Amino acid sequence: MSDRDTLLSFGFAEDRVDWALRATNHRGLQPALDHIVENEGKPIPDPSSGGNGSSGVAAAPGNDEDVDMDDEEALRAAMGKASANIKPVAEDTGVEAKSIKCSECGKIFKNTALANYHAEKSGHDQFEESTEEIKPLTEEEKKAKLEELRAKMQEKRAKKSVIETQEQKANEALRRKAGQDLTITKEAMKLKEAEKEAALRKKEKLDDAKAKAAIKAQIEADKRERAAKAAREKALREGKTYADPSVAAGPVAGTSAAQAASTAASGIKGSDYKETRLQIRLASGGPPLTTSLPSESTLMDVAEYVAAQSLQYDVSTVTFATTFPRKTFTRQEFSKTLKELGLTPSAVLMAS
Repeated sequence: MSDRDTLLSFGFAEDRVDWALRATNHRGLQPALDHIVENEGKPIPDPSSGGNGSSGVAAAPGNDEDVDMDDEEALRAAMGKASANIKPVAEDTGVEAKSIKCSECGKIFKNTALANYHAEKSGHDQFEESTEEIKPLTEEEKKAKLEELRAKMQEKRAKKSVIETQEQKANEALRRKAGQDLTITKEAMKLKEAEKEAALRKKEKLDDAKAKAAIKAQIEADKRERAAKAAREKALREGKTYADPSVAAGPVAGTSAAQAASTAASGIKGSDYKETRLQIRLASGGPPLTTSLPSESTLMDVAEYVAAQSLQYDVSTVTFATTFPRKTFTRQEFSKTLKELGLTPSAVLMAS
C-alpha cells in the first residue's frame, strides 16, 4: 500500500494528503503525517500556483469516482499480485456505490486500491460495491491513529537499534577473540623459539667443553710423549736401562692398599710419579674410561676429560668418589691436583 493510500485510510481528505505529499517531496509517511498535523486548519494552496504542489501527483480513485475495467487493470498491475474481484451494484437500481465491501470478511474499503491491498494480504477475492458510506474519522480518531502509527514506527526503530547493538557486540566479541588467539599463538611461538635457543646453547656448550677437553688431552699426550722420548734418549746417553713409568706403575688398583703395594714394588714414592693412571667407572653404565694424566693435573681436568668422552656428563655437575676408602670429592677439591688428593700413581674413580 502506498503512503497516499495509507493516509486516505486514516480518513484524511484527499486534497490535504496530496498537499502533504507534494510539500514533503514524497519523502515518506512520517514527514507527510507531520505536515498534516502541523498545517491542520490551514488553507490548501493551489497546485497550479507554483507552491509546494506538484502537478505530477496522480490522484488515486476515491469513493466519488467510477472505476472502469481499464482503471482496475492498471491497479492490478500496480499491486503486482492479487486483485479484488469487485461485483458492481446493479445498474437498474439507480443507487450510487460509495464503498467496496469484502464478501468474505465484511470489511468496507473506501476505494479500489485499498480493496486490492486487502485482497493481496488476506487472499480474499470476492468483493462487491456497497452503498454504505465510510464515515470520516473524527479529530480524536485521527489523533489516535497518528499516535498509534508513531508508536509503531518508534517500536520499529527501537527494535532495529537493539539488533544493531547486538550485532556490534557480536562483532566486537569476535574481534577480541581473534586478537586473543593471535596473542596466544605469538606467545607459544616465542616460547618455542626460546626453548630451541636454550637447547642450541646447551649443545654448543657441551661441544665446546668436549673440544676443549680433547685438545687439552692431546696436549698432555704430546707432553708425555716428549718427556718419555727425552728420558729415553737421556738413559741411552748415560748407558742406563730406560723403565717406562706406566709399566712400572703396574695394574690400576682401586684402593689405597693397592696403590701402596704398587709404590713399594717400584721403590718410588707415590708423590714422585709424574703421571697418574686413572680408571673412571661411569654411573650411567658402559665400559670404564682409562687414561693417564700428569700428576699435576687437577680434578677439574679429569671432569673435562669425562665430559669430552660422554655427553651425559657436564663439567659443572659431574662428581667423583673413591670406593676405598669411601670418599666423595667436593667442588672445592676440584682445583687440587691428583698428587694433592693422593690419587698417584693410579686410582679408580666413580663418576656420577
